[in-house]
Amino acid sequence: MQQYIIRRSLLNVFVLFLVATMVFGALRIDSGTVVGNRAQGCYQDVGGDIEACRKSAKSDLGLTDSIPKQYWNFMTDTVQLNLGESFYTKKSVLDDIRQRAIPSIELGLLQLVVALSIALPVGIISAIRQDTWIDYILRFVAIFFLGIPVFVIAIAINALTTQYFEGTFVADWLGPHNTGWVELWENPIQNLKLVFGAALVGGLGTGAVIMRFLRSQMLEVMRQDYVRTAWAKGLRERVVIIRHALKNALIPVLTVVGLLLGSIVSGNVILETIYNIEGIGFYVTFSAAQFDFPVMQGIVLVVAMLLVFVNLLVDVAYGWLDPRIRYS
Repeated sequence: MQQYIIRRSLLNVFVLFLVATMVFGALRIDSGTVVGNRAQGCYQDVGGDIEACRKSAKSDLGLTDSIPKQYWNFMTDTVQLNLGESFYTKKSVLDDIRQRAIPSIELGLLQLVVALSIALPVGIISAIRQDTWIDYILRFVAIFFLGIPVFVIAIAINALTTQYFEGTFVADWLGPHNTGWVELWENPIQNLKLVFGAALVGGLGTGAVIMRFLRSQMLEVMRQDYVRTAWAKGLRERVVIIRHALKNALIPVLTVVGLLLGSIVSGNVILETIYNIEGIGFYVTFSAAQFDFPVMQGIVLVVAMLLVFVNLLVDVAYGWLDPRIRYS
């Protein structure tokens, strides 16, 4: 296990190196647009001298040196977690990301909790009641939420709560808020109101994916000889399903959950914007509108590091779910 983790960690370092190289190249491919948008900010300050603004913008972006030196400086700063300074806030990009990470992490975790809370019981019931009316209804609901984009559901719920439930309990928990972010430890109820609607909407779509995959895996596992043996021994249904079938069916499902974390992050760009949650997704949208390239560049690197770590954690978790798995 230790050797496997070391090898995977070295491979992950190489992956992050490639991501950083691609981010470095993205600015140089279209540097004219980035420099032009950056130069507009100082146009009035220097009496309309656009060339002076462009030279200042190139200097701020580190584009005045040779490409090899730019690459060395960029990689050195990245390793030291120096992601530059935001054009808009004039603060360190890493500080801005750290400030907005808590709402995004809370929303992502709550969304995953909602998804698993729905997918696990629904997937199990659908599998053990295969081809019954319950199975058909549950599969229809899953396909329904699979086929509708998350932003459509969010907009529909917001329209309904605004039109028919404004000022009620439903609007407080399902609708967007304009009160600003409140930390969990300051006001737990208000904090949950801010993220619950977005987490529920995102969790429905994510849970539908997990449910469909879990159902197919459960059906496959329940046809195995060791499950038939458990039934023949007279074990109770709950023991056979949970202890023998579910644990083995969760191994491939865990892979899907790890991969879905990437789509949760990207999907939350939309949800955070619709629900006015001041997280990283909201920050990306705002920064793109302001052409704040250092922020977008820094977020790509941070998200890449997060996904690489999550994938390693998922692979290591296989050994806990199935002791027969050996790492070599």
